[in-house]
Amino acid sequence: MTQTYSVIGTRPVRHDGVDKVTGRALYGADFQAAGLLHGRILRSPVAHAKIKRIDVSKAAALPGVEAIITSADFPDPGDKIAHLGEGAVNLRHLSANCLARDKVLYKGQAVAAVAAINAHIAEEACKLIVVEYEALPVVTDVVKAMQPGAPILHDDLVTESMAGATDKQPTNIAKHLQYKLGDTAKGFAEAAVVIEKTFNTATVHQGYIEPHNASALWSADGTVTIWCSTQGSFSVRSQVAELLLIPVSRIKVVPMEIGGGFGGKIRVYLEPVAAVLSKKTGKPVKILMNRADVLEATGPTPGSHIRVKVGADKNGKITAAEAYLAYEAGAYPGSPIWAGCVCIFSCYDIANLQIDGYDVCVNKPATSAYRAPGATNAAMAMETIVDEICEKLKIDPLEFRLNNAAKEGTRRADGPAFPKIGAIETVQAAKSHPHYTAPLTKGANGFPRGRGVASGFWFNIGLKSSVSASVNSDGSVSLVEGSTDIGGSRTSIAMQLAETLGIRAEDVRPTVGDTDAVGYTDITGGSRVTYATGWAAFEAGKDIQRQMIEKVAGWWKVKPEEVEYKNAGVVSKTDAAKKMSFTEIATEAQKHGSVIIGRASVDPPWPGGAYATHIVDVEVDPDTGKIQILRYTAVQDCGKAIHPSYVEGQIQGGAVQGIGWGLNEEYFYNDKGVMTNASFLDYRMPTALDLPMIDAVIVEVPDPLHPFGVRGVGEVPIIPPPAAIANAVYRAIGVRMDELPMSPGRVWKAMQKKL
Repeated sequence: MTQTYSVIGTRPVRHDGVDKVTGRALYGADFQAAGLLHGRILRSPVAHAKIKRIDVSKAAALPGVEAIITSADFPDPGDKIAHLGEGAVNLRHLSANCLARDKVLYKGQAVAAVAAINAHIAEEACKLIVVEYEALPVVTDVVKAMQPGAPILHDDLVTESMAGATDKQPTNIAKHLQYKLGDTAKGFAEAAVVIEKTFNTATVHQGYIEPHNASALWSADGTVTIWCSTQGSFSVRSQVAELLLIPVSRIKVVPMEIGGGFGGKIRVYLEPVAAVLSKKTGKPVKILMNRADVLEATGPTPGSHIRVKVGADKNGKITAAEAYLAYEAGAYPGSPIWAGCVCIFSCYDIANLQIDGYDVCVNKPATSAYRAPGATNAAMAMETIVDEICEKLKIDPLEFRLNNAAKEGTRRADGPAFPKIGAIETVQAAKSHPHYTAPLTKGANGFPRGRGVASGFWFNIGLKSSVSASVNSDGSVSLVEGSTDIGGSRTSIAMQLAETLGIRAEDVRPTVGDTDAVGYTDITGGSRVTYATGWAAFEAGKDIQRQMIEKVAGWWKVKPEEVEYKNAGVVSKTDAAKKMSFTEIATEAQKHGSVIIGRASVDPPWPGGAYATHIVDVEVDPDTGKIQILRYTAVQDCGKAIHPSYVEGQIQGGAVQGIGWGLNEEYFYNDKGVMTNASFLDYRMPTALDLPMIDAVIVEVPDPLHPFGVRGVGEVPIIPPPAAIANAVYRAIGVRMDELPMSPGRVWKAMQKKL
């Protein structure tokens, strides 16, 4: 039986909408304070070198300069591992990524920082700092970095396997993961078709519109306040506390509005630097990145080298699969190799499999999360091989996926068995969609056209969330939650509270609190906010219900068990005419001097995961290799759509980013490790002119764990696009692409090889 709701599933105007569209919302760059100083970062012009000497004397003598710092002004945090919400990091590496210590490991790495009375003077001062470098060999390719004799980034790095350190020799291979199920040799022996191919994907960036920023004030009393655009204010607090060796109780992080993050605004870059500059000057300091800084010195995706082998019997049942994944970690260990290993086969029920994953350091910026980190690379390999198997066996690609789909009880490569999931339902919805059943028409220009499909999986996370909800005398509720809002989560959380209480979404006033105003809340990432913080809002609503029952029972001089919360109010179980509405209770409580504040902190289990299946029609210009997207449909299971408009927006946005990843986006490095396209003029992202309307199809297979059946939405839509496009390109021109992006030049060369 389908649950019916009064608020959930509707489309109210978002609570912060007016401030956003009128420009009143305050982002990190908008921060102002009396005596504010402006900070700038001096960055390395080389990709790999020892730092022999730093001379700041000329810069310090420039009028208007108030402080200059280097890594010598940072304490040594040691080799302690810190957890950022999505992944973990060695604190010594994180500190060196904020200000380099004895070496620089990528072009653009921060070396020194200046605070001055204005930004222009700070920039001039940076030019006056003298840094003496001893150049070292550079490696920017993941395969070359794994070879014997490759330039070594870290002299103390040895490979860690699941059984511990495997070798004491310095290496660029930071980690080797391996997962096995069943007997792959037996499975391949049973196969009628076996396909094995190698794939390479380029480094790409999240492309958020707002650059990184941070402002800090280190007060005379030893407390530090930080204002920044971040995906996790508590994560920033923890990182700064660990890096500067000060208690979290002395740090307050105030989250500003955030102009996109997609995983790239979890790690700190500027916050500890601004804090130390403020400590040295006694004044607030604001630091902003420009776009080149963002592209060269913040965390993009890993480039990758992937080899996949899949076998299937004559009936189209997968009998075995093997994968080898090597992901770039960038300058410091920590690529999303685990997620790539977990996701690569998780759309399918495969009894026999083996996965080997490698985390590899190269002279590029340290990689960060980007919407389902690691999964898009993996899906490009697996989903194109599935398409080739379908072609050889003459099986419809979606029928093949139905025959092999993961389902409740299927064991994931890393061990857990799936609970209730929606893999089958998304494929069924795609198969019956008019896009898939409609014939592919010919264009007036006669260019070849093709249709492709691909599926994707993302596991989603739970983690901790806290909220408090104060009932006002007029029956409205002031909600304070700790999840920074990127995609409308204020409203989705407010709607779950409103549904729990039986009031209107408009009667809930949501606010994102700072780290002193609300309980600990993990990052906005991992597709967790509507799921976990919404769960906290539900529990806070239940807390309000309990308090209202107790108060009304007291006023009526009856036992609490004689009344119940029903229809946005409290009613007598024995006399239906005896009742008080939510607003009446709120007003009466105020008269009695009572305060009703619902509170909740949750740490829910990880949900079953999210699935998507995409359909795309493309047209390929045979003279240039340019791919044009003609039609795109993205089918996704979201458990329960709290606000369908925001769900559709997340699906469309993720699909567009996946299309950019598939077609044009990539970092270009020269042989010296210098990025040669560090601007939005040269780093090619898709615009509205490159795309049709993305048709978002919502499938609802409620997660049985969540009170409203919610599953995370934001990450899985970026996974299928490159593979779906590659499969469509093959149907159009008969060439299978094995490298991302599928830029016009690459497609044209592939077509020439076929001739």
